[in-house]
Amino acid sequence: MLHRLPPISAWSSALISALIGFGGTVALVVKAMTVLGASADQTGSAVTALCFGIAVAGALLTLRLRMPIVLAWSTPGAALLAAMPPGFAWPAVIGAFVISGTLMVALGAVPALGRLAARIPAAVATAMLAGVLLPFCLGLFRAAAIDPLMVGIAVAIFLVARQRAPVHATLLVLAAGIALSILRHDIAGLSSGAALGQVTPTAPRFDLAAMMSIALPLFLVTLVSQNLPGLVVLQTAGYEPRSGVLLAGTGLASVLMAPFGAHAINLAAITAAICTSSDAHSDPARRWIVGILYAGFYLVLGLFAPMLVRLFLALPPSTIATLTGVALTPALAGALEAALAQREDRDAAIVTFLVTGSGMVLWGLGGAFWGLIAGFAALGAKRLTRPPAPTGTRP
Repeated sequence: MLHRLPPISAWSSALISALIGFGGTVALVVKAMTVLGASADQTGSAVTALCFGIAVAGALLTLRLRMPIVLAWSTPGAALLAAMPPGFAWPAVIGAFVISGTLMVALGAVPALGRLAARIPAAVATAMLAGVLLPFCLGLFRAAAIDPLMVGIAVAIFLVARQRAPVHATLLVLAAGIALSILRHDIAGLSSGAALGQVTPTAPRFDLAAMMSIALPLFLVTLVSQNLPGLVVLQTAGYEPRSGVLLAGTGLASVLMAPFGAHAINLAAITAAICTSSDAHSDPARRWIVGILYAGFYLVLGLFAPMLVRLFLALPPSTIATLTGVALTPALAGALEAALAQREDRDAAIVTFLVTGSGMVLWGLGGAFWGLIAGFAALGAKRLTRPPAPTGTRP
């Protein structure tokens, strides 16, 4: 129990982190659910479920481990979903979300699977992520043909903020984009619906094509780009995170929230760095309080999620493309840097990146799946055709 009020820094760090995590990429989540065929009510349910899952699971893990466990939704996962080819029924999508979360639970619960996951080539996984993000970042500048003012202002604010306040860059762009839309009367009439958070369950249907195109890539991209960096953030802050508990816990939260539309709940990285720093709370032993405050703010965001979802659905498509592209640009830069870090794996990384970014669809399976297949095939071909190591000669 709290025996004294948390310092102001703990409240402000938790609030800023929640606003950045929610506001920076909620437009992408809304876009992803819309692409997958979700209705406005189902999209509102998805965002509400994500917020509630982040709040409840984060608070429980924080209390159990006594360290600030900061959760988030999978932003790269949302980008993956927004790039999915149409044709999957919503129950099949829900089934894929359940399978993805189940894989994360198994990874955390079975040490042998954790060791196997550690052998996944980082070059292929991060190149797949980069390929998923590429179309959205290109869409930012394609939107300039429709709304050059919006794109120009967004890019200018982003570039300046990345130098002066990099953590707040996407949130500042979001605020500017919505303000400009309001000033120009670009926002269409908001559709009717619930004002406060509510969730609508959908019975999952397990479809093989959806599992291969959605569940497997979603699991991999969430693991590599969210959960593993989140563990590193905790370690950097001086904690000893129990990776099995955290992976299984976030995976279980994803499974429980999946029927309501939540695609993935995972460890945060950037916002976690805010909440785990000494600036948030000077006492590392009591810094877990920041995790509880963060969870509380996400609970509040979840209560108003349907209204916020309808706001983003009312924005012009060019504005959504602009906000989404800006939000994903730093992630694309980081993914490309990681994919090309190892010189010996660059050919496989480039093949993975190009196949995924092409958006190809073959036999109902999307580009992310074929990008992984192409990358693993390239690595396998390299191993098979590598010349034998030279043997020493006798003097």
